[in-house]
Formats: sequence, structure tokens, C-alpha cells
Amino acid sequence: MSDVLRTDYSGEGISEAEVASTPWQQARLWADDAVARSQVHDDVPEPYALSVATVDAAGRPNVRTVLMRFFDERGPGFVTGTESTKGLEIAATGGLAAALTWPAMYRAIRFRGVAEQLSRDEVTGYFGSRPWASRISAWASRQSQPIEGRQGLEDAYARYAAQFPDHGDPTDVPVPDFWGGYRVVCDEVEFWGGRRNRLHDRLVFSRVAPGSLDDADAWALSRRQP
Repeated sequence: MSDVLRTDYSGEGISEAEVASTPWQQARLWADDAVARSQVHDDVPEPYALSVATVDAAGRPNVRTVLMRFFDERGPGFVTGTESTKGLEIAATGGLAAALTWPAMYRAIRFRGVAEQLSRDEVTGYFGSRPWASRISAWASRQSQPIEGRQGLEDAYARYAAQFPDHGDPTDVPVPDFWGGYRVVCDEVEFWGGRRNRLHDRLVFSRVAPGSLDDADAWALSRRQP
């Protein structure tokens, strides 16, 4: 392809001297930087956009983008329909990988590990914080299932909107029993920093002992070639 756009990444990368002592501290720092940039520039429109990868029974990968709704030293988390393709594949294999990518900042974080289902209290607390219309959409959409045209989705939304009218209360719309969420319990966290001439930085925290993302004794740091 003669018209390929080539960009020489001008990021600052990341070095062993500057990386935080735990993957949680470094991930929190970079995520906060992305949020701050999104508030003053238009090149990071969704700082918490999280690519989530699962595998099916034949070992074929699936990847899609969701929004990271939970982020603490236990790992990044997201909500979804538990009967969706991702939910079924997580239930079958337990494996899960996710990535936060900020191209404008020449930064990315990769999380690899296993899935842990969010508690019902966590899910319920988050669900009540969503706008009423988003709570209705959770009922209207049976994620990953086929549907005949757009109108079928609009009709389902109208039915549930009538069933659960908006009175301004978080409990107006109950949490669907087919709706929940997952957290990545990480075995590996990689920090990628784009550099010139494709000599990018890849610093990887690998699990060596039990512990959270903020437990320094649970992780060993290494560098990988780009």
C-alpha cells in the first residue's frame, strides 16, 4: 500500500527510573493524566475506553470496546450483559485481557489475567448511578442476540420505559438479572510508551506472589523489546 500513513511517535516513553513501585500506582497516574487531557483537548474523547478480549470454546479471540466503570487496586472492571458473548465466554474459560489505549498520548496499558464477577452490591450501586435512559437500555438490549431491524430495539425500549417510568429515583429501574460486571484479576500489567523510530518502551509487571495491584511484593518488573 503506497498511501499508508506513517507517524513517528514522539512520546516520552517510560523508563525503569520513573515507573511507580506498583502497577496500580502507575496505572492510576496514567489514567488520571488521560482524564486531565480529555478535559482540555479533544484528542482523548473517552479516556476510560477499555478494549476487552475473550476467547471462545475453539480458542478464537473476540475483542470489543466497553467503558471502564471500576478501577482500583483489585483491577479494572466493566459492566455488561452476563448472557452476552463476552459474558458466556468469560463463564466458559475465565480468561480475560483488557487494554486502555491513548494514541494521542502515545501510551497504553495492557491487563492480562482472569475474570472475577463483580458483587451484586457493586453492580447495584453502579446501576443506580446511571441515567434513567441508560438503565432502560440495559433492559431493552439483550446483548449479542440477533434482532430484526432497528425498530425491534426501539420497540423494546418503549415497552420498558413504560414499565419503569422515570420518577427521579435510582430505584425506579431494577437491575436486570441478566446484567452484571467483571473485574480483571491481573497476572500481568504492561505499560507501553511510544517512542521515535519504533523503539517503544514496554515495561511489564508480572505477578510473583499473591497480592493486589498495589502490593509491591506481589510484582516483578521487566522490560520487553518492542
